[in-house]
Amino acid sequence: MKTSKAIVSLLGGVAVGAALGVLFAPDKGANTRNKIAKKSTDIKNKAKDTLNEVIETVSEKYNSVVSKGESIINKGEQLANEGKEHIKEDIRTVREQMNK
Repeated sequence: MKTSKAIVSLLGGVAVGAALGVLFAPDKGANTRNKIAKKSTDIKNKAKDTLNEVIETVSEKYNSVVSKGESIINKGEQLANEGKEHIKEDIRTVREQMNK
Protein backbone atom coordinates (compact mmCIF):
# COMPACT_ATOMS: atom_id res chain seq x y z
CA MET A 1 0.00 0.00 0.00
CA LYS A 2 2.97 2.34 0.41
CA THR A 3 3.47 2.31 -3.35
CA SER A 4 -0.12 3.32 -4.03
CA LYS A 5 0.12 6.19 -1.55
CA ALA A 6 3.31 7.37 -3.22
CA ILE A 7 1.67 7.23 -6.65
CA VAL A 8 -1.38 9.15 -5.45
CA SER A 9 0.86 11.75 -3.80
CA LEU A 10 2.94 12.07 -6.95
CA LEU A 11 -0.17 12.54 -9.09
CA GLY A 12 -1.48 15.14 -6.65
CA GLY A 13 1.81 17.03 -6.82
CA VAL A 14 1.78 16.91 -10.60
CA ALA A 15 -1.78 18.25 -10.63
CA VAL A 16 -0.97 21.15 -8.33
CA GLY A 17 2.22 21.96 -10.23
CA ALA A 18 0.46 21.87 -13.59
CA ALA A 19 -2.39 24.07 -12.35
CA LEU A 20 0.00 26.63 -10.87
CA GLY A 21 2.14 26.64 -14.00
CA VAL A 22 -0.88 27.31 -16.17
CA LEU A 23 -2.27 29.97 -13.85
CA PHE A 24 0.96 31.96 -13.76
CA ALA A 25 1.69 31.69 -17.48
CA PRO A 26 0.87 34.82 -19.46
CA ASP A 27 -2.15 33.89 -21.57
CA LYS A 28 -5.79 34.83 -22.13
CA GLY A 29 -8.33 33.73 -19.53
CA ALA A 30 -10.18 31.46 -21.95
CA ASN A 31 -6.94 29.74 -22.99
CA THR A 32 -5.91 29.34 -19.39
CA ARG A 33 -9.27 27.80 -18.46
CA ASN A 34 -9.04 25.42 -21.42
CA LYS A 35 -5.54 24.38 -20.41
CA ILE A 36 -6.67 23.79 -16.82
CA ALA A 37 -9.64 21.75 -18.02
CA LYS A 38 -7.43 19.63 -20.28
CA LYS A 39 -4.81 19.08 -17.59
CA SER A 40 -7.54 18.20 -15.10
CA THR A 41 -8.96 15.62 -17.49
CA ASP A 42 -5.50 14.17 -18.14
CA ILE A 43 -4.75 13.93 -14.44
CA LYS A 44 -8.16 12.42 -13.71
CA ASN A 45 -7.56 9.77 -16.39
CA LYS A 46 -4.09 8.99 -15.05
CA ALA A 47 -5.50 8.71 -11.53
CA LYS A 48 -8.22 6.32 -12.76
CA ASP A 49 -5.64 4.19 -14.56
CA THR A 50 -3.42 4.08 -11.48
CA LEU A 51 -6.34 3.21 -9.23
CA ASN A 52 -7.41 0.44 -11.60
CA GLU A 53 -3.87 -0.96 -11.57
CA VAL A 54 -3.79 -0.89 -7.76
CA ILE A 55 -7.20 -2.57 -7.58
CA GLU A 56 -6.10 -5.24 -10.05
CA THR A 57 -2.89 -5.91 -8.09
CA VAL A 58 -4.75 -6.15 -4.79
CA SER A 59 -7.37 -8.39 -6.38
CA GLU A 60 -4.70 -10.72 -7.77
CA LYS A 61 -2.94 -10.91 -4.41
CA TYR A 62 -6.25 -11.56 -2.64
CA ASN A 63 -7.15 -14.36 -5.05
CA SER A 64 -3.69 -15.87 -4.63
CA VAL A 65 -3.99 -15.84 -0.83
CA VAL A 66 -7.48 -17.35 -0.97
CA SER A 67 -6.29 -20.08 -3.34
CA LYS A 68 -3.31 -20.92 -1.14
CA GLY A 69 -5.55 -20.96 1.94
CA GLU A 70 -8.00 -23.33 0.28
CA SER A 71 -5.12 -25.58 -0.76
CA ILE A 72 -3.77 -25.66 2.80
CA ILE A 73 -7.22 -26.45 4.20
CA ASN A 74 -7.74 -29.27 1.68
CA LYS A 75 -4.32 -30.75 2.48
CA GLY A 76 -5.09 -30.52 6.21
CA GLU A 77 -8.43 -32.28 5.73
CA GLN A 78 -6.72 -34.99 3.68
CA LEU A 79 -4.07 -35.53 6.35
CA ALA A 80 -6.70 -35.57 9.09
CA ASN A 81 -8.72 -38.20 7.23
CA GLU A 82 -5.61 -40.32 6.65
CA GLY A 83 -4.73 -40.05 10.34
CA LYS A 84 -8.27 -41.00 11.29
CA GLU A 85 -8.07 -44.12 9.10
CA HIS A 86 -4.72 -45.10 10.65
CA ILE A 87 -6.18 -44.73 14.13
CA LYS A 88 -9.18 -46.90 13.20
CA GLU A 89 -6.84 -49.52 11.78
CA ASP A 90 -4.71 -49.44 14.95
CA ILE A 91 -7.81 -49.84 17.12
CA ARG A 92 -8.93 -52.86 15.06
CA THR A 93 -5.47 -54.38 15.40
CA VAL A 94 -5.45 -53.88 19.18
CA ARG A 95 -8.98 -55.37 19.52
CA GLU A 96 -7.97 -58.38 17.42
CA GLN A 97 -4.92 -58.95 19.61
CA MET A 98 -7.00 -58.61 22.77
CA ASN A 99 -9.52 -61.18 21.54
CA LYS A 100 -6.83 -63.82 20.92
